[in-house]
Amino acid sequence: MEEDKFADFKARQRQMWSSFAPTAALTTPVAAHLVEFAGVRGGETVLDVACGTGVVAITAARRGATVAGLDLTPELIEHARENEKIAGCGPIEWTEGDAEQLPYADASFDVVLSQFGHMFAPRPEVALGEMRRVLKPGGRIAFATWPPEHFVGQFFALVARHSPPPPEGAVPPPLWGAVAVVSERLSNGFGTPFFERGVMKVPALSLPHLWNYLSASIGPLQKIVERLAGEPDKLAAVRQEMIELAEPYFSSNIMHQDYLLTRAAAR
Repeated sequence: MEEDKFADFKARQRQMWSSFAPTAALTTPVAAHLVEFAGVRGGETVLDVACGTGVVAITAARRGATVAGLDLTPELIEHARENEKIAGCGPIEWTEGDAEQLPYADASFDVVLSQFGHMFAPRPEVALGEMRRVLKPGGRIAFATWPPEHFVGQFFALVARHSPPPPEGAVPPPLWGAVAVVSERLSNGFGTPFFERGVMKVPALSLPHLWNYLSASIGPLQKIVERLAGEPDKLAAVRQEMIELAEPYFSSNIMHQDYLLTRAAAR
């Protein structure tokens, strides 16, 4: 059955992303950009979908919003709770859950956010439908995604080429970074979207250092490394392919990773 194959796929995703916490720290400036772009205000109710370690949720809570965060991976939720405790904000309602089946009532939130998260749900129309359902009339959706034409989008295309195929019907995550695609997806249930771009800067001593860092913290790449451990020539070819993709974006010990912000009002 279709639901069973997607359940297995999501179970693999849940496990793959459990090592993401060290990388999440690099996204904290983007979180501030997203929350500012969304216009989050004190007193608003906010949901952070696929919240990871809580960088967006906590940024919104520090503005005085009442915040809930949801993620598929329990290890990341535990990091989010610890980050909330350190920040001294909240309380934030943390929930382990699925972006395609949000455990909230209709029209619960003024703002729904997602930073590099909901894009990994296999069925965009299902995840977006759920995000729209829990928004109040006139509420705002805002998210950060990776454009397919830049490094991270190309990186995930590389990962896909060297990974087992996803279930039929699963859509590539980087399409959430294509303006035309996003505009079409939002045309049912939302007003005209607004877009803004930014660059996430990732320090790296060299491109081989970047490979070592990503292969230890980005779950889908970790799985490729594990699978090719006994085939060093194939693994070396994947490594070289990634380094060649990264080279145009690397200068002065910084990887420049372009991202897209999208905002739209529910109608």
